[in-house]
Formats: sequence, C-alpha cells, structure tokens
Amino acid sequence: MLKGRLGLETARVPHSDRHGLVWLERGELCVVNGCLHFMSGKNSLTPHIDQIPHQAVSMILLGPGSSVTHDALRLLARHGTLLAAVGKDGVRSYTALPLLPDRSDIARRQAELWGSPRRRISVARHMYALRLGEVLPHRDLDTLRGIEGSRVKTMYRLMAEKYDIEWKGRHYDRQNPDATDLPNQAINHAATAVQAAAAIAVQAVAAIPQLGFIHEDSGQSFVLDIADLYRDSITLQIAFTSAKRAEKESSTVDRLVRREAATVFRKQKVIPSMINSIKKVIKMEEVDGAGRDHHT
Repeated sequence: MLKGRLGLETARVPHSDRHGLVWLERGELCVVNGCLHFMSGKNSLTPHIDQIPHQAVSMILLGPGSSVTHDALRLLARHGTLLAAVGKDGVRSYTALPLLPDRSDIARRQAELWGSPRRRISVARHMYALRLGEVLPHRDLDTLRGIEGSRVKTMYRLMAEKYDIEWKGRHYDRQNPDATDLPNQAINHAATAVQAAAAIAVQAVAAIPQLGFIHEDSGQSFVLDIADLYRDSITLQIAFTSAKRAEKESSTVDRLVRREAATVFRKQKVIPSMINSIKKVIKMEEVDGAGRDHHT
C-alpha cells in the first residue's frame, strides 16, 4: 500500500478521506470514456455535461427527473461510491445502494451490546455524555431524553442569539416542512444533510443501522444516534449560518444549507470524525464496568 495514498494506511475503512455529498437532479448519470458524467438537457440542442469525481465523494444524491445507466451503477459499485435516490431539494431519501464493506467485527460488537439491556443503557448514557459534556447518574432512558430535550431548547435559543436571528421555538410539520420559518427550515435541511453523513459513516464501518441505543423505532436508529452527536457542533452551526445568509441573499435556504454543509463537512472532516465516534461508542461500554457483566 502506498503510504499517504488517500490516507488509507491509517483510515482502514473507505470514505474516511472523501469529501461528502454531491446533489444532482434532472439529468442522466452515465459513463463517458470510462469516467462518470452527469448530462443535463439531454434532449436540447446544447446538453450540458459535467464530469463527477466519483472516487473523491462518498455519496451521490440523485434528485427528481434523473436517470442512471447500468454502466454508471457498475462504476459506482466498483469504487464504493454510494448512490441515493432523493426527493426535491434532497430532503427525502427513497433508496440507496449498500456499501457492503467486507467486515463484521463492529456489527457483531454492536449486536452484543444492544442485546444486553444493561449494556444498552450504558452505551446510551455514554452517548448522552458525549453530547452533554458530563456523565449523568440517571439510568432511565426517558429521563435522559427529557434532560437532553431541555438542553437542546436552550441551545436553540443561544444559537439564535449568537447569529442575531429571531427565534420563536422549534416547529416541524412533517407533512409540510416548508411551512415553518427560515430558522426551522434551515434546521430541517441541515439535519437531513448530517444524517446522510452519518449514514455514510455507519455503512463505511459496516455497523447495523437498525440497532440504535437511544433511537429505537426507526430503521435508521443508529444513524440517528450518530447524527445527534453532532447536533450542537455541526447541525446547528450549518443551520443558523445558512438562515442568517438567507435573510440577505436571494438563494433558497435549502441551497444555502447544502453549500454550507459541503464546506463544513470538508473543513471539519465530519465523516472521518463520525467513523471514529462509532468506534468509540461501540467500545465505550467497557469503560463503564463491563467486567460486571460476567457476574450478573
């Protein structure tokens, strides 16, 4: 292995040094001369073709009005680049091709921890400690959720004050996400972007998305667990920065969020950080008196 080659000698997992997400819509994802291209305006006299650096990105989000050729799917699979079909503005995810890394150690460890009620709450407590900055004495998940919810409300208010944005509280209508004010729309879009990054990290280490330690019902519960670790430091930073820009610029808030997310993901190496967080979370239970499990 070439030393320094994409950092793979230290990463040991795909996607650690890739740049994140590319969002495309209304065109055809195809292969031209062995390279991935996106052709828009295919039926016009002057179609526009962009080459996509598929080996340098983690996931391509393919929006409405788009198609993909068999050759493109083959090329993406060969280089381990994820492809997801998403809704307008990238806010809904309909399907995605699995990365399928050739490893099972993290998944087996995750299942082992999740299968023990005592270990599961131990991991959840440590995940809350990462988010709140302290280990709380409580072992009831509902109590921990309540404490975290109260602190999140305070964080929303403080971030609004920091960016000089009027804040009327957190409101989200799942049936009509665009009905809320700019800050809430920005939070919705930022949360979607961060969850996509978390999905990449979870797939990259071959963890099990369904086995969450805090979230339980979603098929992406562990993805949501990891995304929430970055709510204060990444999601809200992206959201409120974009909401402030939306007050002054003509671009839509979802476009501003995507641009800001791409910049933040690259500069702060969010996906590599998430990969490290997953490894840390999976091993955390050992710090919390794991040896007691042999005597219980």
